[in-house]
Amino acid sequence: MIARMKPLPLLLLSTLSIAPAQELPGWYPHEGGLLQYRVGIRFGEEPDTMPDGWKFGRVSAVAVDRKGEVYVYQRGKKADPIVVFDAKGNYLRSWGKGLFGNPHGLRVDPQGKIWVTDNGDHQVMRFSPEGKLELTLGIKGKAATTPETFNRPTDVAFSPDGRHVYVSDGYGNARVVRFSYEGKYELTWGTPGKGPGQFNTVHNLAVDSAGEVYVSDRENNRIQIFSAEGKFRRMWKHLGATQGIFITPKDEVWVVTHRNNIENLTYDTLAGRIMRVDRKTGKILGAMESPGHWICVTPDNVVFIGSLTGNVFRWYPGWLSKGLGPDEGLAPQK
Repeated sequence: MIARMKPLPLLLLSTLSIAPAQELPGWYPHEGGLLQYRVGIRFGEEPDTMPDGWKFGRVSAVAVDRKGEVYVYQRGKKADPIVVFDAKGNYLRSWGKGLFGNPHGLRVDPQGKIWVTDNGDHQVMRFSPEGKLELTLGIKGKAATTPETFNRPTDVAFSPDGRHVYVSDGYGNARVVRFSYEGKYELTWGTPGKGPGQFNTVHNLAVDSAGEVYVSDRENNRIQIFSAEGKFRRMWKHLGATQGIFITPKDEVWVVTHRNNIENLTYDTLAGRIMRVDRKTGKILGAMESPGHWICVTPDNVVFIGSLTGNVFRWYPGWLSKGLGPDEGLAPQK
C-alpha cells in the first residue's frame, strides 16, 4: 500500500515561495583596492621586430634604463639571452649567446650599467648598455660560500650613492653579500633558517633612499628589511611568497607576489598579484592580478613584468568604462 504525503499547510507553502535566496560568496576584493591598469601581454613580440625566427623562452627578468630602453633577460634558445627594445617594443640590439648557464636577474644601476645574475654558472656580471662585459663576480661553474664564490645567485641591488652592490645569493646559499662598485668584497649576512636574519631562498632584493635593504625571503613567505650593514630592522609577513621587489626613486614599493610558496610553486608563478606597498608601514595600497617572476616600474608608473610564461607584460595606467563591442578581441594598446 502506497502512503500518501499530506499536503503542506498553505502558510508554509507561501513562506517557501517568498523566502529570499541565500547570497553566495563571490570574488574577494583586491587588497588595498584595485590598481586601475591596462596591459599589453606580448611586449617585444607584438609588433614582431626581432630578427627572423626569434622568440622568447621563459622570461626571467626585465628592466628599464633612464632612456626608456627595455632589457629582457630570457632563457630560450631562439633568441639571445639579453634583448633590448625601445619603449614601444621595437628591437634595438642583443647579446649574450652562450655566455650564461641559466639567466635569472637583471638590473640597471644608477650609472646606467647592466647587471645580471647567472644562477646556473654561479656568477654576477656587469655590462655596458651595448653589451661589453666590464666586471665578473664569482667563479664560473664553482658553487661555494666564500667571498669569491656564490651558489646560484639571484639578484643585485645598489646603495643610493652607488658605492655598494648587494647580491642575493639565493638558491644554493642563504645570504646577502655586499661588494664595492668595483667588485671588492665587503661583508655578508644570513644563514639558513626561519628566524630574523635567516633565509630560505633569497630570491630578490631592493634598496630604498635611506639605504635600507629589502630582501625577499621567498620560501619563508616574507620580506625582511635590514640596515646597509645587515642589521635586522623589521619584517613583513603579510605579502606572501614575494618573487620580485622594486623601489622607485620616490620610495614607492612595488612587488609581484603569490599567496604562499606552495601556491607559487604549484602554479609555476601563474596565480600572482602585483601590489603597491607603503614603505613605512607595509600597508598594501593597491593590487591587481598578474603572473610574474620579475618587476620593474618606470618613472611614469608603467609596470613591466617578466614572466616565466615567456611573456613581458607592460601594465600602463588606464581603465575601460565599457566593453569594446565588436573590437573586444583586440589587444588594448595605449
